[in-house]
Amino acid sequence: MPPPESFPIETIFVPTKIKKTLKPEIVAEIAESMLDIGQQTPISVRMDGDRLVLVEGLHRLEACKALGETTILGVLVPAEMAQPKPLLAERPEVEAERIKMARLKQLRLEKEAAEAATAGSRGNATQAPRAGSTKGLRDNAKASPVRMVKAKPKSLSDWITQQKGTGSRY
Repeated sequence: MPPPESFPIETIFVPTKIKKTLKPEIVAEIAESMLDIGQQTPISVRMDGDRLVLVEGLHRLEACKALGETTILGVLVPAEMAQPKPLLAERPEVEAERIKMARLKQLRLEKEAAEAATAGSRGNATQAPRAGSTKGLRDNAKASPVRMVKAKPKSLSDWITQQKGTGSRY
C-alpha cells in the first residue's frame, strides 16, 4: 500500500452513492476525535481522468471540512482496488447465517415452551402414572425423546408400577 499523502479537500469528488451514507453524528464524533488526537486513518482516493474520487473515508473527509481544514491525508489506490466492497450484511453467507440463527432460536423457543407445558402438566398430576401410559411411546419411532424419558419414581410402589408397565420383572 502506498504511503499516505496530503490532498486538497476541494479537489476530491464524492460520488452520490457515497454521499447518501453520510451520518452527521459520526462526522461530529470524528471531528471531536481529530481535535484531540488528529487524523489516524487516511482516506482512500482514486484517479478518474484528472480528478480525485473518494473511495473510502467520507466521514473523515467531512470532519476535516467541518474543522476548516484545506487538506486531508489520503492514499491513492488503483481503480481495481477501488471496487466497492459489499457490506457485511449484504454478503450471501451472512444472510444464510442469519436465517440459520433465526431458525435455531425458533426451535429453542419451541422446545422451551414444550418443556414448560410438560412441567406444568406434571405439576398438576396428583395420581401416579398409569402402568400402560408409556407403552405406545416406547415402540413409536416418531415419539419425542422428551416423552420417552420416564420420571423418577417417588416411591417403591411407583417404581413397581413403572416396571410392570415396561414388561420387566423387577
